[in-house]
Amino acid sequence: MDDCFVFCDELGPAKIVHVYEPKSGLKGTLVVDNVALGPALGGMRMGTDVTTRECFRLARAMSLKNAAAGLAHGGGKSVIQADPNCPIEKKEQIIRAMASALRDVNDYIFAPDMGTDERCMAWINDETERVVGLPRELGGIPLDEIGATAWGLKHATETAIEFCHFELSGARVVIQGFGNVGKNVARFLNRSGVVVVAVADIDGAVVNANGLNVPDLMELASEGKSVSVYPDGEKLVNRNLIDVPCDIWIPAAQPDVITKENVNRLKAELVVPGANIAVTPEAEEILHEKGVLCLPDFIVNSGGVICAAMEHAGACESAVFPVIEEKVTSNTRHVIEASMSKGILLRAAAEKMAVERIKKGMSYKRWSVF
Repeated sequence: MDDCFVFCDELGPAKIVHVYEPKSGLKGTLVVDNVALGPALGGMRMGTDVTTRECFRLARAMSLKNAAAGLAHGGGKSVIQADPNCPIEKKEQIIRAMASALRDVNDYIFAPDMGTDERCMAWINDETERVVGLPRELGGIPLDEIGATAWGLKHATETAIEFCHFELSGARVVIQGFGNVGKNVARFLNRSGVVVVAVADIDGAVVNANGLNVPDLMELASEGKSVSVYPDGEKLVNRNLIDVPCDIWIPAAQPDVITKENVNRLKAELVVPGANIAVTPEAEEILHEKGVLCLPDFIVNSGGVICAAMEHAGACESAVFPVIEEKVTSNTRHVIEASMSKGILLRAAAEKMAVERIKKGMSYKRWSVF
């Protein structure tokens, strides 16, 4: 957590809070980026390599994501530098310590992210009530379980296909990351006739040009096994997944997976990021020049935060999917059409829309605030 330099601009960040508690082993950071539209809503990420800079980038992505989705929330993010697979008793101690330390930060609402889940949110709920993504037993809508983010990715993909040179049925997809987002988007797209030809998780990857059996892959995941043990396919290391020919490439795990160093190895016509900041700005520019549609992450993977905001507002689970479909479909179409008509990057079109909404919210405040 020693990377303390954070870029500041007219939008934020409003505050950065570092938390250190030697007794529990907690090392954490909270970045509240902008609260002009409402209290910051963003996930708590747990990983051994998270940094302050990454936390800020993710918090800014949440500001843009929430604004673009028309939510009454600003953007924020919290990260804990620890192994998410540590013993459960240790994990609970660390997460409770983080929630307790941030109990009085009233403009931030916790949500699940990489390395945390509904059970973690239940622990936080016991320390502070400013949390979403709770288990059903506590009145929550378990966004990972129902596949809220993946549902948005499905509809973003279906919308973007209208601007591509291939059909959805029979399209070949590669999914980097087979966690809560990746496995659910595989399930949703497979039902629409998409052929999943390669998947990866933290322990390895598997590829079969004729298609992988998605239910079998999901069963492996439910048993806690890696997709790399899937029998009917060729094994490969994760870094080579980008070389697999396909129509659609979905990064659904770590940040900065597609960079200027490897982007020219990508053999896809459409990139649909399930993970935040999965494609670097330099790589996005290269893809744009090559005619590859690289959809903005904060537009297409907003299903999870839309679900979280609806839970916070007291909505029921059945109301979530239609709203995610409408918002993600509309915004995806808008940024693609704006990009094409103005000859600008998809991200530029998306950021323009989101920033205008944030600045409008700031204009209503008594003083200019982040």
